[in-house]
Amino acid sequence: MSKLPTVLWAQRADKVMVSIQLEDVTEEKITVDDSKLSFSAKCHGDTYAVDLEFNGTICPQDSKQRKGGREYYFDLKKKEEGYWPRLLKDATKYRHIKIDFNRWKDEDDESEDEAAGGKAGMYDDASLEDMMQQMGTGGGSFDPGEAPDSEDSDDEDIPDLEDESGSKVES
Repeated sequence: MSKLPTVLWAQRADKVMVSIQLEDVTEEKITVDDSKLSFSAKCHGDTYAVDLEFNGTICPQDSKQRKGGREYYFDLKKKEEGYWPRLLKDATKYRHIKIDFNRWKDEDDESEDEAAGGKAGMYDDASLEDMMQQMGTGGGSFDPGEAPDSEDSDDEDIPDLEDESGSKVES
């Protein structure tokens, strides 16, 4: 009897990413067709197997797979662009299939990336320097020795401590 491996998945409009979470995989048998991924392998003496019948169709010839240290990763090209409502054709929820939040990107996130030319949240050195100048730092380094002196409550002397009898305690 084989065990079910943990499967993580994420998607973009053009691809589905599936990660089978197993380390030190040996004797793997993988079949990928336009609607299904079948995987079986040995890991630490146990046999693991999973069959994933996809919610949509993929292009196996344009897809990639990679064996990593702790995962077997599949980058599967979708036949038709768009978001699937779920990974599998079957609407049943499975405990061993989870969303890969490290790779997940919502439709909204993807459209923001395209609007920014694929560099959402990224700045080149020139634009970062311009931003710093607009904020008043001038883009240069800050030297605290150049700051004007100010009267601050933190600058006052701290009174000596007294014990319970009222005598001063030496520090």
